[in-house]
Parts: sequence; structure tokens; C-alpha cells
Amino acid sequence: MTHVLIAGGGLAGSSLAIQLGRLGLSVELFERARFPREKPCGEGLMPAGVAAIGRLGLNPSAGAPFEGVRYHFRERVVEGRFPAIRGLSCLGRGFRRRELDNTLFELATRTPNVKVHTGALVEAPLVKNGRVVGLIVNGTPRHGDLIVGADGARSRLRHALALDLPGRRKRVGICTHFRLPPGRAVPQSVDVYLGRGYELYATPLPDGELLVAALASTEALNSPLEDQFRRWCNGQQHLAERLEGAERTGDLLAISPVSGRARQRFLPRFVLLGDAAGFSDPITGGGMTQALLSAELLSRYAARHARAAEHWLAEFDREREALLRDYRRLTALLLWLSEHQAYLGMALEAMRWLPRLFSHLLGVVGCTRQGWNAAFKNHIAALAATAQSVGYDSRA
Repeated sequence: MTHVLIAGGGLAGSSLAIQLGRLGLSVELFERARFPREKPCGEGLMPAGVAAIGRLGLNPSAGAPFEGVRYHFRERVVEGRFPAIRGLSCLGRGFRRRELDNTLFELATRTPNVKVHTGALVEAPLVKNGRVVGLIVNGTPRHGDLIVGADGARSRLRHALALDLPGRRKRVGICTHFRLPPGRAVPQSVDVYLGRGYELYATPLPDGELLVAALASTEALNSPLEDQFRRWCNGQQHLAERLEGAERTGDLLAISPVSGRARQRFLPRFVLLGDAAGFSDPITGGGMTQALLSAELLSRYAARHARAAEHWLAEFDREREALLRDYRRLTALLLWLSEHQAYLGMALEAMRWLPRLFSHLLGVVGCTRQGWNAAFKNHIAALAATAQSVGYDSRA
């Protein structure tokens, strides 16, 4: 019997397969689509995520660097940098999601002990005596010791096991790509433009490209998406000037909902991972990093005792929750501020006068700083141990 069956070959599923295969566990990875594929995404990988792909053996410097986040709200511009780790500068990196997913999936196909299947429709969990014991793939039952649902925000497995919970907010995400004119500098920051009912995000990407993404409440949509998106971009003077003369290089992609929850994230021998386990609103931009860190954590547990998954999944889930709790609290706070713009202006003014606090909060976003819990000891040790090798030092 295969040790681990994984439904979904995105960031979470592929990175988990790579790590488990290298640790000697037999893995089967099932992916319905074929790569490369487009996916609506913010495409900014936070510093802890940069370190995570470095530990997988990828070259983080292939992504476009950014040192922090710059907020634009009415006449205010407030900029913060990611905090250093033990004297080394932290960088985020912008990656085309299409390319990053494809690179990780291809690496999984070359990893010993990993069997990869594309065009593989995971139809349902295989349940016996009330327990998940495998997957039904293209009509065929497959058995495993541990079953992982990494099948995305609209997880078929989460739904089939009645683990879905409705989202609390009705929001939509929209994104597209631009190539800036030759010679125009690409800022080393993610720019966030805050409007009434929406936010725009401009993330630097390799080869002079720029991702522009919008997150908005459904109430703010009062015209076709193309027209609405163009009006939002033109309504932000700084962004409009950056895009002047730029060539649009992709279609407008949209996704909704942009957040979701799971009633429970694990059952005996079965665990949800990545967006399938529930996903915070991407207002803070850490979704890809969370997926990579959660996969890393799960691989450590599974490598120790994959055959007895029912005995340790609750412990894994508690540690995962502790690792991500502060990030989720900060996300909830930013969502509240986006809906109460009088307080938003006050908060940004405070960040202007308290740059160290701003930097600390960006560390929480980038998963390199703890906020209100102490679950980061091993995580920070791993970051520090790999910092130089993955290009944290911005002078490298």
C-alpha cells in the first residue's frame, strides 16, 4: 500500500510530495489539470515562503525582489520593510504563479518515491467503516495510509466529507499582468492602493512584468469586470502613471469567494492542506507562504509515523493553527479597517510614526515574526539556518 495519497498538485500538494519522497515515503500525487496553468493569485511570496522554496532546492533569486509593502490611501503613502532576521535583510519575491506551480510540479515528477498522475480526476474519498482509507480516481479505488486533500479552495474532498462552512464575506478577486516599458524601474515593494470597497495590489515580477490584482466587496461591483477594473486602476493616480505605456500581457482572471472555512481540517487518516483546509482573505498576501509552511510541517509529522496518522493529526493541526494564528488575526484586523476607513487613516498614520511596529507587523504577514503566540521557535531557527543560502541578504 502507498504511504501517502495526495489530491492536488498545486503548491501545497507538490511541495509535500517532494519532501515526503525525499524522506523515503511512497507517494502518489493526483492532479486533474495539466501544467503550466494560470491561476488567479497575488503572486507575492513572503520571506518565509522564499526560504521554504529554497529548502526545496529552487532558486529564490529567480523571483523579482521586494523589501516590503507600501500603502497608498488618499494623500497618504506609508512604507514598511520586512524585519531582518539575525542581521540579514528579508526579501519577498514575486513569481508568476503559473511558472512556480509548474516548476514545483516538475520537481515532484523527478523526486524518488513519488508517482505523479495528470488528468487524474479525484472523484471522492474512499470511505470504509466510516474512515477515509483512500481515493476514487478516474473511477478506480486507490488505498493509502494517509490521505491528503490539497485540492484547492473549492475542494471536492472537503465538500464530499461535509466539512464545508460558508464564508463570512462576499468578496471577489481580479487580476491581470502588464509588461512595463523598457527602462522603467520596477519598485522593490508591493504597492497597495486602498479605495472605497476595494484594494489594488501591484506586485513586481521577473522580466519587467507587474501583477495588478483587485480585491473587492461584491457591493462595489456596479459594471462589467473589465470596465470596473480599468476604472479602479485609473482612479489611483500613482498606479495609473506606472501603467502608462505598459502592455497588458494576460487575460483578466477572477475568483470568488476569496475566503472559506472548513468545519474540521482532519479526520482519522485524512487531512486537508493549503486552501482546502480553509483560506483567509488574501488582503495580507500570505496564502502561498502558508501553503508551503503547512506542507513542510505536515511532512515532518508524516515522516515520523505516516502509518499511524490517526494518532498525530490532531497534534499537527494544533501546531499548524498556532503557526498561522497571528497571521489570521492580522488579516481579520485589516479587513475590519478596510471597512471602516476613518480608522484606516488613523492606523496608517500610526504606522508612519511607529516604523518598528509596522516592520514587526510585516514580519507577521511574512511569517518571520510572532505576534501573540510562541509557536515560532523551530520555524525561526529553520529560517535563520537557511537565510544566507536563499538570498535573504539584499546585498547578495
